[in-house]
Amino acid sequence: MAAPVSRRRLLGRAGTVGLGIVFAGSIDSIAGPRSALAATRSAVGYGPLVADPAGLLALPPGFTYRIVARSGITRLETGEPTPSDPDGSANFGSSSGMTLVTNHEIGGNEAFRVPALPGLAYDPGARGGTTNIDLTADGTRVREYVSLAGTDNNCAGGKTPWDTWLTCEETERRAGGRFVKDHGYVFEVDPFDQAANADPVPLKFLGRFAHEAVAVDPATSAVYETEDATAPNGLYLRWTPPEGFVGGKGAFRALATSADGGTAGTLQAMSCFSDGVHIADLSEATEHGTKYKVQWVDVPDRDARTTSVRKQFTDDQVTRSRKLEGAWWADGGAYFVASFARTTDGSVNEHDGQVWFYDPCKETVTLKTIFGVNPDPADEAYHDGPDNITVSPYGGVILAEDGVGIQYLVGVTKQGKSYQLARNQLNGSEFAGPNFSPDGSIMFANIYSPGHVFAITGPWGRPSNADV
Repeated sequence: MAAPVSRRRLLGRAGTVGLGIVFAGSIDSIAGPRSALAATRSAVGYGPLVADPAGLLALPPGFTYRIVARSGITRLETGEPTPSDPDGSANFGSSSGMTLVTNHEIGGNEAFRVPALPGLAYDPGARGGTTNIDLTADGTRVREYVSLAGTDNNCAGGKTPWDTWLTCEETERRAGGRFVKDHGYVFEVDPFDQAANADPVPLKFLGRFAHEAVAVDPATSAVYETEDATAPNGLYLRWTPPEGFVGGKGAFRALATSADGGTAGTLQAMSCFSDGVHIADLSEATEHGTKYKVQWVDVPDRDARTTSVRKQFTDDQVTRSRKLEGAWWADGGAYFVASFARTTDGSVNEHDGQVWFYDPCKETVTLKTIFGVNPDPADEAYHDGPDNITVSPYGGVILAEDGVGIQYLVGVTKQGKSYQLARNQLNGSEFAGPNFSPDGSIMFANIYSPGHVFAITGPWGRPSNADV
């Protein structure tokens, strides 16, 4: 999110086949370097977007929104303004309603920091963190408060099977200046128990690098991690718990604070092979259905005390990728996204998006969808740069754009056709953090800057796959 380089164009509305993730089955759709320019039509979805008189959010007919938080405007229960840059988020149901946990990707001099409250701040010099928003069952805001402070550049993350949130620092910042501790870690946030969030503990066993997102295997508690980094490009990593580990609330914290907790379990980087030939970069794959065998290589120094994790390997040891972003666990494996690749950044081939699926049983990774380079980033008929991703309870997926030009929430039907679900009428800022309430009646999503958190309701149901 909010990377220093522009997100490339991805997911054409009228000129590209949709992402095509079928979480109940397989992915069949393809938008390759040539077919991405074909005249494949988009789906109706929930209908054409209706302009918003307030100039914020265009939605399909019958859909409405309310603002549940706004950076600098709404207030935390301690009186400070809602922090800047709402990013990845997730929703957790409770007996009284729900709690929305939201990252704040604050790394510099953003206007509104996460207050470094006593007992909740990891490093008082860092300005990012997470806030919790308690809501009633119908999405009415009750209160907002700090759940983690003193962390840096909290970008995406992932839900755990035991209903906590793993928030990821997308940084490799060292202690120095106003920072009194090293950064680049993952932290666990409990949506309901503030005592569990006291005295934040970095999960050092998951490594110190520019984390983007994570997906957790509910059967084994293994954690799959994407790295958004360059020079060299990032890695896809797997953490395997130590023997006897049982996941659950408090288990990661207990492991991290145990003797040798920083090196508990095994952290490994992915290395792919095709017919015994090593694949140096995921951009080598240009056709959907491409399948590689996966091996895992131990990370020598996961805390990167002298050398960044990705620089501890030569290119013939691991498989790299430009712009590894969103992650989601479904269908017994881990989906992950590479948003774009260019030869100028060290990639073998150019594309504007790949979606991969790692199968832990078969130890394979399969390219489910690839998108060709967008021919015209200024054409609003094309969508680009999905980053955060969520699975819709009504079928298919919803993607948050972080690209160039007009920004959309883009839905993709189970049959693989894309449709517009929302348009940012306010400015060119990215969407972030789409997720649904436990009963599926409300979708929450953020406009990153100036910082809006929306609750969207309407006539939800299976989106139409009919052609526009």
